[in-house]
Amino acid sequence: MRGRLLGLTLAALVLGGCALPTMPDWRSWVGKKKEPPPAAGAGATKAEALDTPKPGDVRQRPIEDADESVTDRVIAVVNNDAITLGELQESIFSYRAENGGQRTGPSDDDLRKEFLNRLIENRLQLQEADREKVVVEEIELNEEFLDRIKRYGVKNEEEFEKLVRGQGVTVDSIKKRLRDGLKVQKLVRRKVTLRVSVTEAEISRYLEENRGKLETGLSYHARHILITPEGEGDSSWESARIKAEMLRTQLEDGADFVELAKQHSRDATARDGGDLGTLKRGELAPEIESELLTLRGGQISKPVRSPLGFHVFRLESKESLESASIRQQIRDILFRQQFDTRLEVWIKEIKQRAIIEVRI
Repeated sequence: MRGRLLGLTLAALVLGGCALPTMPDWRSWVGKKKEPPPAAGAGATKAEALDTPKPGDVRQRPIEDADESVTDRVIAVVNNDAITLGELQESIFSYRAENGGQRTGPSDDDLRKEFLNRLIENRLQLQEADREKVVVEEIELNEEFLDRIKRYGVKNEEEFEKLVRGQGVTVDSIKKRLRDGLKVQKLVRRKVTLRVSVTEAEISRYLEENRGKLETGLSYHARHILITPEGEGDSSWESARIKAEMLRTQLEDGADFVELAKQHSRDATARDGGDLGTLKRGELAPEIESELLTLRGGQISKPVRSPLGFHVFRLESKESLESASIRQQIRDILFRQQFDTRLEVWIKEIKQRAIIEVRI
């Protein structure tokens, strides 16, 4: 059993979250064939009529035999399409493998519930894709397959086939799951992605509502020259301030900041021309940062005092909430939110049309 799961985990790592295959009609798999129901006039009871499954029902059938070693046991039926215990075990085993086998985090019971729900939703989407006649061309499938095995670190298809065959997995079964995954992607794009739209007004509203929080994430790039006092007295500090003022005047007159920093700065950054690199807001002392952020790109600051001495800053660049990159980030956030909401609504709709029976 464990060897089989290891082999299937190898395939699952290559598939990387692709859709799972549709199983054949479950009715030929379990138990002996049921007798046809009696005619309405031949003793059918009101209770039996009420027990008839309806679209949108999620029925829970109690199971007496819950042997975890029977991997082909049907644990859920989605519109006459079976999900087996083996599929659920493979999903959980793959999750554990991808997370280093760690036992912390969700419990096995929580994982069973989560992954069973995923399997049910995935099966519903595959059925919907078939109804919508979504087609995956061979060239699409082959490109996706070659891309996946390349990411897995295998040189070619022959080497990959030999590897998975030794684990009891066929390339055909992997390609089928890849095809199913591409089908679902196309369907979700058609039903969800293409129906999501983020307007400029929505971006501006989000920006204003979250300005304070967004500003803390902005970065800026600066250089500085540090002039330290030669002693502890006020005269030493005044001499340092005067020297910093003189350097600022030279810089305003066109002197090279990098060269002056290398010659005069007493900070470790002097050898790099005083380069402080890219900083996030909040990294420097508030009184220094507030002075820096009033500057425009390329502008020189007045000498700013700190416990170390006097600093002369040049702001190289700074991010603005009005920049195109920030607005694109906001667009991405809003798109994700709208996508998740629409996807949830759509899955709920197809669930309401389905008959689902859970047997675990």
